[in-house]
Amino acid sequence: MRWNPMPIPDAATGESVDFLDGLVTMCGHGDPMGKEGCAIHMYTCNASMGDKCFTNSDGDMLIVPQVGTLDITTEFGKIMLAPHEICVIQRGVRFNVGIPDAAAPATRGYVFELYQGHLQLPDLGPIGANGLANARDFLYPCAAFEDRDCEYTVINKFGGKFFSATTDHSPFDVVGWTGNYAPYKYDLDKFCCMNSVTFGESKYTVAQFTAAPLRSSPHHPTRIGLLYPSSQITP
Repeated sequence: MRWNPMPIPDAATGESVDFLDGLVTMCGHGDPMGKEGCAIHMYTCNASMGDKCFTNSDGDMLIVPQVGTLDITTEFGKIMLAPHEICVIQRGVRFNVGIPDAAAPATRGYVFELYQGHLQLPDLGPIGANGLANARDFLYPCAAFEDRDCEYTVINKFGGKFFSATTDHSPFDVVGWTGNYAPYKYDLDKFCCMNSVTFGESKYTVAQFTAAPLRSSPHHPTRIGLLYPSSQITP
C-alpha cells in the first residue's frame, strides 16, 4: 500500500498548523483498548504547539521526520530530531513539539503507534555481540526543565479519542528522574546492516533496528505468538 505525501502547510498564506493538528491517520489494525495492534500516521506542521502538550495513553509513538527538524520537549528533557533520526516516546509521556528554525518551518514525517508492549532492540542471535543498532547509540533527552506558571492545555489520547484539560503551570517542571522508561532518539546513519549475497539477498530481518516482542494470543487454542510490525532499513 502506498500513498502520496501530504502537502506541507504554507506559512506564506497564513496557514498555521502544529504537530498535533497536522497528525493524520493513514491505516491501522487492532484495538488500543485491548492493547493489540498498531496504527500508522503522517504529520505536517509549520508552527510550534505553544502552551499545549500531548500524551498518548494508547501506545508508544515512533516518530520519523522526513522534512524539517523538530524540537521535542518532554518531562525528561529535550530532543532535537532531524531527518535520518528516529525518536520513540513511550505511552503516558507528555511532550510538546516546536519548530526550531523560523526561516524554514516546513516539516513532514511519519509516526508509528504501537498499542502492544514497547519497542525494543531485536535479539542479534547468530550475528553475535555487535551489529544492527547498538544500544550505546540510543540517546536520552538533554536535561532541561521550566518553572513557569501559565494556562497550559494537556491533550490526552485514550481509546482512540482525544480529551483535553488545563493546568496552571507547565508540565515540564521535572528537575530530575531515574530509571530507563524515558524517550530516546537514534541516528540511523549509525546503523550497521548485516547482509550476505552469496546465494541471494538475505531476509529483511538483517536490517531491523526496532521491534515489538512476540506475544501469545489468548484467542488461539495453541497460543500462537503474534508478531507486530518492526522498523527496518533497506539499503
